[in-house]
Amino acid sequence: MEELDSNKKYISWPVLTLMAFCTVIGLDDIMYNFQNQGMPVVTSWIIMCLFYVIPYSLMVGQLGSVFNQEGGGLSSWVRGTNGEFLGYFTAWTYWAASIPYAVDSANEIIVDIGWALTGSEKFQSQISNTKFALMTFAMFIIFIIIEHYFSRSMEILSTIGGGLMLIMTLMFVFLAFLGLAKSGGHMATHPFTWKTLIPKFDMHYWTTIAMLIYALNGCELVAPYVTKMKKPKADFPKAMVALAIMTIFLTVFGSFALGIYFDGYHIPKDLKMNGAYYAFDMVGHQYGMGKTLLYIWAWTSVFYNAALLAVLLDAMTRMLISDTGDKYMPHFLQKKDKNGLPINGYVLTVGLSAFIMLLGIFLPDMNDIFNWLLNLNGIISPGVTCWIFFSFMQIRKNSQKFKSDYVFIKNDKLGYLAGLFLLIVTAVATVLGIAPQDIKQFSGYWWYELIINIVAIVVLIGLGAILPSIRKREEEYGIAFNRGQWTTMGVLVIGSIIFDLYLGERNHLFNGATLSLGQAKLGMNIVLILIETVFAILICWLVGRKKPTSAKK
Repeated sequence: MEELDSNKKYISWPVLTLMAFCTVIGLDDIMYNFQNQGMPVVTSWIIMCLFYVIPYSLMVGQLGSVFNQEGGGLSSWVRGTNGEFLGYFTAWTYWAASIPYAVDSANEIIVDIGWALTGSEKFQSQISNTKFALMTFAMFIIFIIIEHYFSRSMEILSTIGGGLMLIMTLMFVFLAFLGLAKSGGHMATHPFTWKTLIPKFDMHYWTTIAMLIYALNGCELVAPYVTKMKKPKADFPKAMVALAIMTIFLTVFGSFALGIYFDGYHIPKDLKMNGAYYAFDMVGHQYGMGKTLLYIWAWTSVFYNAALLAVLLDAMTRMLISDTGDKYMPHFLQKKDKNGLPINGYVLTVGLSAFIMLLGIFLPDMNDIFNWLLNLNGIISPGVTCWIFFSFMQIRKNSQKFKSDYVFIKNDKLGYLAGLFLLIVTAVATVLGIAPQDIKQFSGYWWYELIINIVAIVVLIGLGAILPSIRKREEEYGIAFNRGQWTTMGVLVIGSIIFDLYLGERNHLFNGATLSLGQAKLGMNIVLILIETVFAILICWLVGRKKPTSAKK
């Protein structure tokens, strides 16, 4: 046994650091938060990395060590501490959080391709919200087909996209500071003083904290590898401290680099969607390379977001149907085709993604949809992160039951309080994040975004509460619904989507009209959507509640 153990391959702490780093931060994360806070985000990054990332990462390490036999997944942590139903519901919410992320990734691919082919953002003004939604939907279909016929597509896309993304991000920071030295210290953010880096702690600032958490979470994905380290007690803390240092370096210097090219006092409205392209365009011209860096970044982003979409579509769907109790997950969602793909799970993913896109159909333009989806991620993702701290508190409350090779804070009471502190911070940030960003406060569109934020959360989380009742129908009748019921409900859903897209296209036609006319049309279309949606839901409920005629007696 000793000989076998000596031949075991371990993961070194530098390798684990790099694995975690790739799941935590990227140039887009820096860009998003720079638009939210400007140059003061530098201070916010330092505070978050020191007081959030380090303890969060070390808590994940202990959870991964405790539940190493169950793969270290988030749902297994909750299931192990609080039972089967909460484990199922955690898996559902974790999966539901990936829906806006998947839609956002599909949107980014469209933006990336537009830049890659034209080298300009002008094409965005030529696309109506309806066309944008249809193109996003098409991306999902394309990637399902790719994954069906090319089994290694995720590995290839991840290798190309992930490698290029890391290189391009580091290169941007290096070239930005080199350019700053060449220009004699000239910055677009002027005047630049220490006061420039001090946040203004108003309500807007606190509503943007959730986006910082969204940018920094994700290290739980490396938790299963804690037990694959030779000396987890000593090496895992090293990896997490190194992760924090790398994250601080990239976020602080990356944000500062953005301040070199963008005026932190007057940030472009479309920085979240197009900022990286503007930055690489400016860097390229500064070094006499024209648009070369812009095009390289565009194709880098295409591969990177394609890899993200492929992983989200496949891995998250598989996780949902395989890492949840059979008692709560309907059998029809667990059905797989001859290639082992969870085809009905894909349909559910695509259907909910289409629903999320339709919620934003009445926003003014493509940039507003992009920003709204991004901010929706900043609400749902941190909300799911709360489960991590909840689970950590449970194992510290019952430390004698949950043994682990690695322990964060030896004193159980202090460890419990640390988990409680991060749980409260994350929960409060999640609630505050529901308030719309990037739009005039209390305007008509502000209230519209607030409403669709709440609707998206209720539907994504609420559907997880409905699925167990569908599973009960399968146990009682043999099938959940017969063919006629499925057909009727399917026609209602597809008909609703077509109707919504039609109204969305008409709304686009009136964007150039007078303000009063445009608002009147928007209001009328929203009322029609509400009436149609309530009607469709009512009919679906009436059809779905009936006993299937072909059910077993």
